[in-house]
Amino acid sequence: MQPSWDDLRIFLSLAREGTLTTAAKALGVSHPTVARRVHVLEEQIGARLFERLPDRFVPTAAGAELLADTEAMEKAALSIHRRSAGLADTVSGVVRISAGEEVSALLACHLPELRAELEQIEFELSARHTLLNLSRREADLLIGEQMPDSADIVARKLCRTAFAIYAHPDLAVARLSPTAIKTVPWVGFDDDHPRMPGQRWLQERLGNGRPAIRCNNWLVIRETARARGGFAILPCYLGDNDPQLQRIGPPIPELFADQWLLVHRDLRALPRVRAVMDAVIALFQRERALLEGKSTRGAAVPLS
Repeated sequence: MQPSWDDLRIFLSLAREGTLTTAAKALGVSHPTVARRVHVLEEQIGARLFERLPDRFVPTAAGAELLADTEAMEKAALSIHRRSAGLADTVSGVVRISAGEEVSALLACHLPELRAELEQIEFELSARHTLLNLSRREADLLIGEQMPDSADIVARKLCRTAFAIYAHPDLAVARLSPTAIKTVPWVGFDDDHPRMPGQRWLQERLGNGRPAIRCNNWLVIRETARARGGFAILPCYLGDNDPQLQRIGPPIPELFADQWLLVHRDLRALPRVRAVMDAVIALFQRERALLEGKSTRGAAVPLS
């Protein structure tokens, strides 16, 4: 009896995840199901596929050989799935977009107008720090700050976003001198997010200190600043249109983030995906002044 693709998928997940619990969670099945199907697969193949260590499952030599073949099968199956989606010729259906929470908030403000333009399309918006996988069709489109290291992903630069300092109007001042920066209260990212824009800039000016209030999400930082929790570095498109925030000075020149629209080349010609891509590109063009920190609300007072 030949192994089934379902059993091979379970084997692949266990090899990647390392434990029955995490593999079961990734697959959406029960813990005993994973153990049982792996045991069946081992009997069919006639070889032990995993070393059962105290804390994890590690592929044996036979398991490593099967893993390479199974990954090739997975790649082919995913390609078939993407290409079959591309056979549709109507501008309708679901389009899934993955973006960071800050860009997702911007998109959310414009979803009604996008829906009005594309009435036959349903939108699924996934806001997360770690973006989904286009090759596995976890999303149709990604908006992110990093270019992919894959020839299968097509990228279009949307814009370069600016960052500035914001505070509630009750706390806002006309300017922040280097000394004042060290004395006012700050809201920023926690230690698990050192690469977020503005983190290093602020730490250097605080003498390698840390904000008194630390969060893991742009929108939580914004809400804390709106609640008079302190000064915060925010993308200008999150701060400039908020009446409960006042920008302190112009955008910080050395802080910026390029935003890229990413799509798998197998899906870029799919009518519904193409239609949403065009709508997103047009949206970012319309909002360019806001994204670049050049909106009329922004203050023009120097930071020094």
